[in-house]
Amino acid sequence: MDERRVIIADPDPASRKNLKALLNKAGYLVVGEAEDGLTALKLIRYRQPDLVIMEAKLAVLEGAEIGDIVEEDGLAPVILIGTPDQVKLPDYEKEKRFFAYVIKPVDERNLFPVIDLVIRNYNRIRALEEEIVKLKNTLETRKLVEKAKGILMDTLGLTEAEAFRRIQKQSMNKRMSMQAVAKAIILAHDLK
Repeated sequence: MDERRVIIADPDPASRKNLKALLNKAGYLVVGEAEDGLTALKLIRYRQPDLVIMEAKLAVLEGAEIGDIVEEDGLAPVILIGTPDQVKLPDYEKEKRFFAYVIKPVDERNLFPVIDLVIRNYNRIRALEEEIVKLKNTLETRKLVEKAKGILMDTLGLTEAEAFRRIQKQSMNKRMSMQAVAKAIILAHDLK
């Protein structure tokens, strides 16, 4: 296993020490420790860890609040630790929280399977988000190329295939994306 970078946030120094020892023994590198939520958030943004493990109840900002911020910004997967009464399981229909919970006491048996799961899920979600961005870009390019083809067909009397080839050729000659060429055609047409 490659060394994963972890930030721990827990107000109890003994709990942080025990968790750090457990993680180090398993090959994880603890790159930051915090005893309150605000410090934890600053560390997460600065150190950019591969995983965040936090106590559910922290001063200044609670673990779930930090988890929401970290998740929304796509910074790292999050695991919250707490007692059964501290850990409020989310209503997945209403809440969009995807971080995991581990009930105290924390040991190898209940922590490491959750770590594996949250890291896999986090990586899968990030890959899906990247794919969505690519698909949106592809769709936007297609729309622009279609519009530019229409303009060329109307103004120059070209067939659809000829208009497409002209955009494609211009893209290669100018070393620009077809999207950029299509935008230029549309802009030039709109300026008339």
